[in-house]
Amino acid sequence: MLIRTLRRLTCGALAALAIGWPAAPAQAAAQATGATLDPAAIDRYLTDYLDETGLPGAAVAVTRGDEVVHTAGYGHTAGGAEITARTPLPVASLSKSMTATAVVRLAEAGALDLDQPVRRYLPEFTMADPRAAGITVRQLLNQTSGMADSAYPDLTRPQPDTLEEAVAAMRGARLAADPGTAWSYHNPNYSVLGRLVEVVADRPFAEYLADEVFGPLGMADTVSVDTTDDMPDHARGHVRAYGMVFESSHPRWFTAGGFGVVSTAEDLARWLVGQRGERVISAEGVALTHTPPEGEDYAMGWRTSQPGEEPRRIEHTGQLLTHNAMQTLLPESGTGIAVVTNTGMLSGDDAQLIVDGLVELAEGRTPSVTRPFSMTADLVLGALTLLALGLATLGVVRSGRWARRAAARAWWRTAPRLLPYALPVLLFIWLTDLVGAAMHRQGTLSQLGLAWPALVIWAAGSVLAAVVVLAARGVAVVLVRRGAA
Repeated sequence: MLIRTLRRLTCGALAALAIGWPAAPAQAAAQATGATLDPAAIDRYLTDYLDETGLPGAAVAVTRGDEVVHTAGYGHTAGGAEITARTPLPVASLSKSMTATAVVRLAEAGALDLDQPVRRYLPEFTMADPRAAGITVRQLLNQTSGMADSAYPDLTRPQPDTLEEAVAAMRGARLAADPGTAWSYHNPNYSVLGRLVEVVADRPFAEYLADEVFGPLGMADTVSVDTTDDMPDHARGHVRAYGMVFESSHPRWFTAGGFGVVSTAEDLARWLVGQRGERVISAEGVALTHTPPEGEDYAMGWRTSQPGEEPRRIEHTGQLLTHNAMQTLLPESGTGIAVVTNTGMLSGDDAQLIVDGLVELAEGRTPSVTRPFSMTADLVLGALTLLALGLATLGVVRSGRWARRAAARAWWRTAPRLLPYALPVLLFIWLTDLVGAAMHRQGTLSQLGLAWPALVIWAAGSVLAAVVVLAARGVAVVLVRRGAA
């Protein structure tokens, strides 16, 4: 959802610069248009998508009711292996819905109360803010705990090795808001929940998920890992730049609880079918995880579509720097869709676009391929980068002429003319903050460079151009003055 919002905002800015789910409704639509959500149609759409966008690889799971419509893999991994329906891939923040299911399972067993303070069950959870004592389990699940990247930017900090260390690292953090008063997407909410599960259940978090969540659903090839280094090929995948894809390694991130699950298309299909309830938690428990608090759209590891948006969707996205994923439920038709692709966040929002196309197919419409926004945006950024460098070259060539004119003016008339050259420098310095503010997430410049290479290259190229012009004019002024002397 964050990527979709940012895509809309960015495209606009760049343009300015240059539970029972009846199947009848979808079937009726399919009869009206001739499009059908079946394996052949899914394969055609995915094949077209990979051909037109250059996406290296994807895994797809589609279900309807209790039935698996199709599971398949397409393309290849960064290591060159063929992706099949049983290829393990990181599902990133889709993991949050699985962690939430584990917590609700414990609640239904009477092991904890969702509306009690977390500290009642996890005394080690302390922060440098007295308000943290009132954070409830439900608030962690709904991401309304008051914790936020603005107060505790976890991805910019040294990464822990265990859930216990992750919770301990929060002892010096403060809250961004009173618990229960504001929503903010923040991975440490789910790190705390992961630690809560293993303390209350008295066994490792990954083991609890395997035995109590994945096992009952038959997800034998799904695991939860602590870091990206523990993922297949260390989460190596791809980034997009200027319409091309490049293999990329992934920095080591701590992932347990919030975004550490590795799964397959076949297992994701079982997970989608499991959202009908009674296999891991009750139908009421599943409905609880799908239902956000009043006035919000984020539930417990799931997000609901806005009022009036059709068809109604319950979904969640997941992004690493080298992979992205999305899972969507369409309650009216009983359709479930999960997609994992091996391109990263921001510059590679392929999973969301593929899901959108499959939703159209589920509605009986023939989907067309929508290219990732960066494939257009990067061309604009590339042109702006070349323009900046070209203007810099022109500025260097004309620096002597500029210096002679400047020598004839008072310094206080010349200095203001140089101030605009500080803007690219300031933009570069504040770039991560600006993108972080748009996404409500904080990261480092190197992380942004992997997430959207063309944006960072444009910002860095603009700085280089400004510095080169200023240096050339400075040298020219010195030479002119020496000549006058």
